[in-house]
Amino acid sequence: MSGWLKNRTAIVGIGQTEFSKESGRSEMQLACEAIKAALDDAGLTPADVDGLITFTMDNSEEAEVARNLGIPHLSVFSRIPYGGGAAAGTVMHAAMATATGAAKVVVCYRAFNERSGMRFGGGGGGTGAMASMPLWLSWYAPYGLLTPASWVALHARRYMHEYGVTNEHFGRIAVVDRKHAATNPEAWFYGRPISIEDHQASRWIVEPVLRLLDCCQESDGGVALVVTSAERARDLRQTPALITAAAQGAALDGEMMTSYYRDELLGLPEMGIVAKTLWADSDLTPADISTAFLYDHFTPFVLMQLEELGFCGRGEAKDFATVENLSLGGTLPINTSGGLLGEAYIHGMNGIAEAVRQIRGTSYNQVADVEHVLATAGTGVPTSGLILGRP
Repeated sequence: MSGWLKNRTAIVGIGQTEFSKESGRSEMQLACEAIKAALDDAGLTPADVDGLITFTMDNSEEAEVARNLGIPHLSVFSRIPYGGGAAAGTVMHAAMATATGAAKVVVCYRAFNERSGMRFGGGGGGTGAMASMPLWLSWYAPYGLLTPASWVALHARRYMHEYGVTNEHFGRIAVVDRKHAATNPEAWFYGRPISIEDHQASRWIVEPVLRLLDCCQESDGGVALVVTSAERARDLRQTPALITAAAQGAALDGEMMTSYYRDELLGLPEMGIVAKTLWADSDLTPADISTAFLYDHFTPFVLMQLEELGFCGRGEAKDFATVENLSLGGTLPINTSGGLLGEAYIHGMNGIAEAVRQIRGTSYNQVADVEHVLATAGTGVPTSGLILGRP
C-alpha cells in the first residue's frame, strides 16, 4: 500500500545564491535572491506564490520575505524545527499543503550567513557562555561536550568500538564528497579533491573520532525550492521531480544531538523511522535508488545512515562505503554535488536541489538512467527524508 502523498506533488523550481564564506549582504537578500531564482527556474512569478515554509532557525521572516518579493498574500506559512533535520520536512509540509489544496504554490527556503555571521559550530566563550546555554546542555558542558562535533563523536566512538570501525573508514566519505565537489563549479571546493592520505594528515578535532576533514563547512548562502501539484507541474518550464514519498521522524528519549540516555548509542533511530515510512509509502526498496544525498555534517553519521536506511546491515557500512561504491559510476553514488563537506553547508537544502538536478538530468555529475533519488536531512536530531522520482 503506497502513501496517500505519492506522486501527487512535485518540486518544479530550484534556486540558489553563490556559496561563500562572506556573502557581503543580508540573510533577507540571500533568501529573496534564492527564491526569485527558483521561481524563474519554474517559470513562475511571486504573484503565483501563496505559501512559504522555512526553518525555525532562519532569520528571514515569512511576511517580510513576501513583502520584499511582492507576493500578494500567503495562505500557508510554517517553520520546521531541529536545525538541519528540517530540510526535507519543509518539502513534506509544502507537499501536504499543495496536495490538499491549502495552497497552490509553496516555496521552501533557507538562507544564512553561517560563516560571516553566526558560527553554528561554536561552543560559546567568555564568562557568560554557560548562562546562554540551554538547560539540557548543562549536563554535558562541564565534561567538554560543547559543540556538535563533540556530541557526534561520543555516539561515533561507541559505533567504532562495537564494529571495528576506524577514522580512516570515515575518511572515505570526505574523499567521495570532495571528489564530486571538484567537478562541480558551484561548489566551494571546486577543483580541490583530496586523497585518503590528505584526510589522515588533517588535524584532530575530537581524537580518535573526527579529523578536520570529517567536519562540514560553514557557509554563507541561500537555497529555495518550489513545490506545486503534479497536475500543474506538467505545464511548467522544467521536468518535475515528483515527490514519491516524504517523512519526518522523532524517536523515544531523543535530545538535540545528545541522546545519551537510550539503551544504546549505536544507531540513528530517528532516521530509522524516516526510512520505514519512505519505503512503505513509496513501494520502493534501497535497490531502487539510483543516487542519494545523505546528510554529511559529520562523516560517521553517513555510515550509520546507510545502515538505518537498509543499504547494508548493522556494522556493515565500513565494508559497503568504499570510495568506489559511493562515487559516480559506483553502486550508490552519494552527494554528487559535493555534499555539505564539499559544496556548501546550507542545512541540507542544497542536497535536495542536487536531487532535483539528478531527476532532471542536469547535474554536473550526472548519474545515468536516474529513476529515484533519496535525500535525507540532519542526523542526531528529529529528522526528515524524501524520495523524488521521474514523471
